[in-house]
Amino acid sequence: MTRARNMPPPIEEEWPAVVLVRPQMGENIGAVARVLLNFGLKSLRLVAPRDAWPNPKALAVAVGADRVLEAAKVDWRVEDAIADATLVLAATARPRGLEKPVWGPREAAANICAAMAQGERPVVMFGPEAAGLETEEVARADAILTLPVNPGFASLNLANAVAVFAFAMAEARQQHDVPSWFRDEESPPATQEVLENLFLHLEEELEHGRFFHPPDKAPLVKRNLRSIFLRARLTDQEVRSLRGVIKALVIGRGGRKKGDI
Repeated sequence: MTRARNMPPPIEEEWPAVVLVRPQMGENIGAVARVLLNFGLKSLRLVAPRDAWPNPKALAVAVGADRVLEAAKVDWRVEDAIADATLVLAATARPRGLEKPVWGPREAAANICAAMAQGERPVVMFGPEAAGLETEEVARADAILTLPVNPGFASLNLANAVAVFAFAMAEARQQHDVPSWFRDEESPPATQEVLENLFLHLEEELEHGRFFHPPDKAPLVKRNLRSIFLRARLTDQEVRSLRGVIKALVIGRGGRKKGDI
């Protein structure tokens, strides 16, 4: 199909990226690729897809969005798929008992646009069709995306869920107000990879200090600690400062030598 001369130029935004965690059906992946391009998005990431990739069923359903599938990044761990992100949203309908902001699609889209205006790299994670994201995966997010579905029939097809979010993003492009949740920083926001290194550093030293007691409570305590730092929206400089604080405390109590990392 040829483009009319008066048609506006196509929109294909690099961010936000949509991450499908353990997607089960190639048809759904293809439908997601199509709906992303429908609303001007093109970055798709797959984590441990159930079936072999590339998937001919995905290509058949994509109908013109082949380039979204061809450029899709495939990883086998969630942490690798979101390593370069500075803002992570987890799409989930189930309460998790996690202290995180909960945004509807329009609020999420507005916040994402504000983040991108300040140079951030947002991603939105969607879980597998049968069960959704696991609690540990949601715990990695800065905020939760929830859709206003009927509580008596809340199960939503994966591509439909992505479509609601993608439509909200298309709407938000027309807005210019920056939500107060974001603020200008001289230092860039910390990526998920940088934050993960901070968490591992802190947890390692807390293990040495026998902080995690009883041991069976350690996963919950670690998750809660991570939530505290994620809510703070740390910059790269702030993470470096915190890691320096941890090192200084360790050296001060004689746990490491001054030259150790």
